[in-house]
This record gives sequence, structure tokens and C-alpha cells, in this order.
Amino acid sequence: MRLLLAAVGTVVVAATLTGGSGRAARRVTDPVGRQLVTLGRSVEGRAIYAVETGDLDSSRKALVVGCIHGNECAGITVADQLAGAPPLRNVDLWVLPDLNPDGAAAGTRGNAHGVDLNRNFPWRWRKLSGVYNSGRAPLSERETRIAYRLIAQVRPSVSIWFHQHLDLVDESSGSKAIERRFAAVAGLQLGSLPHEPGSAVTWESHCFPRGTAFVVELPAGPVAGRARTRLADATRAAAAAGSARRPAAAAGC
Repeated sequence: MRLLLAAVGTVVVAATLTGGSGRAARRVTDPVGRQLVTLGRSVEGRAIYAVETGDLDSSRKALVVGCIHGNECAGITVADQLAGAPPLRNVDLWVLPDLNPDGAAAGTRGNAHGVDLNRNFPWRWRKLSGVYNSGRAPLSERETRIAYRLIAQVRPSVSIWFHQHLDLVDESSGSKAIERRFAAVAGLQLGSLPHEPGSAVTWESHCFPRGTAFVVELPAGPVAGRARTRLADATRAAAAAGSARRPAAAAGC
């Protein structure tokens, strides 16, 4: 057996791997742990990672995405803090710091193809151009397909997607109590944003209607210090409040 050390942003995580299988070993008596999962690569070949942390065998699943728009990436630091925090004992938390590393490197909303990944998901997708370029077809982009496959496999009961710069928690879908809890712990206002065509939360809410998927709009600029800690605490509280039953996919999803 060997110890794998890998970096995600500023966070270093460790997973014990079996000899040749490449699968993380999980102790039956104590499944709480942390492992790095390579999900795929961006258009320009940058690796896209997730950190799975907490009770790795729990049926209570949660997902947090730090960045989907490359010019709205303050959530990466929150994701990094979550990835390095003590694992939750009753939640299998998946932390995806950066779904759009090419856009983050270039400081652009879209990916290397100029596609707004948050308009490229299949539910209610329609052809858009300009700033909100939705791509040539639903799921045309590598990065979107990575998130699509991860969500379809994990089926989180709570999903949180960080954006900027509106400084509020969106009442997107699912449990309003969970969204209110997040807002209260994070110190953010609760509000309502339009349901955009082809967005991640719009698709996830349609395909997993018994889950809770919502957007958190961070304020402009970096998030640091107490604000980052509050956001991490709010995410953990929302994840722990999610259902222990993984939501089933709707027909046609």
C-alpha cells in the first residue's frame, strides 16, 4: 500500500490506495476519511478534481462547486477550506473547487470555447450567443459533462453552486428550510433569481426533484477570514440537514 499526496488549490489531501487497483481503501469499522478523485480534464487539458470527504459510505450525499464561471471564482477558497476541514461523520461531501479552470486562468466567464457552462446543461437548453453562449448543443462541453456525470452518479440530496456578485442565497429549489439555514449561518440575505435555461441548478432540480440544489451569490472580490469560515460552516450545516435518502432521477433523466 502507498500514500498518495495530491494538491487541490491550496489544500493538500491524502488517500490510502490499494496496491494496483487505484481505488481508495475504506475501513469497514470507520469509513470517515478523505480522498482525491480526478474527474476529467478541461478543453485545454487542465485537470478537474473533486475531494470526497466525510463518511464515505453514507447515503446522505452533498456537493459543493466553488467555481463554474471563470470570472466568479471566490468560492474556490471556500471549497478549499471545506476540503481541508475535519470530515463530517454523517455526510459524504463532494467538494469540486473549480469546474472551469480554463476560464479561471483566463479570467473569462466561459470556458476555452467561450461557452457559458451554466447555460450548457440539457434541461430547457436553448441556443444563446454572446456573453451567455450556450454552446452548439446541450452538454457540448467537457466540463459540463464532467459535472453531469458526477451528479448522476452521486445523486446528492444537497448541491450548492457558488457564483458572484449579487451577495445573496437564491431560493432555487427543494427545501427552503435548508436554504434559509445556509443564509442564516453565512450571514447572507435570501432572495429569488430567475431560473435560467440550461443552468446547472435548473437541470438538477428537474432531474432530481426531491433534492435541494441552490445558488449562492457571493459578494464581489475575494472571500477571506471570518466570511470564508461562515460560508464553510453554512455549507456543512446545509449538507448535514439534507435527506439521508439519495434522490431518484426523474423519468427521462
